[in-house]
Amino acid sequence: MSIETVMLAVGTEDEKRTEQLAKEAIAVAEPAGAEVVLTHVFTDEEFDAVRSRLGVDETSEGSTPDAVAERHTTTRALSETLTEAGVSHSVRGAVGDHADEVVEAASAVGADRVVVGGRRRSPTGKAVFGSVAQEVILSSPCPVTFVRSAS
Repeated sequence: MSIETVMLAVGTEDEKRTEQLAKEAIAVAEPAGAEVVLTHVFTDEEFDAVRSRLGVDETSEGSTPDAVAERHTTTRALSETLTEAGVSHSVRGAVGDHADEVVEAASAVGADRVVVGGRRRSPTGKAVFGSVAQEVILSSPCPVTFVRSAS
């Protein structure tokens, strides 16, 4: 199966693992000449907080999820790294439940692979708090590459 579209899913918590996520997305996309769709998913609260921090009025053109995602620190850092590597990419934003939005976005863009980050958690931690990455892995319309935090 050829890979044409790689979706790199990130959230506000991924700020510390941008280098690892970019490296993995490039490793998947570059040999295939695939495009990376960098998708930043915000919860409602995160979206409002980021929009406020950026000084974006909620009625302005710049208040769309795509526009806010493009200006977010994590997304900008990843975008710069992808550009430096010569990997074609675009940026999307989504607001809602992290796992649901990632799976929905992967379907919408016709992703052939999803790259998602996370951290090691105990079975009890997963049972009590759930796991976005686990939900994405179980529900994704395509294979998922999981990038675990170094710490």
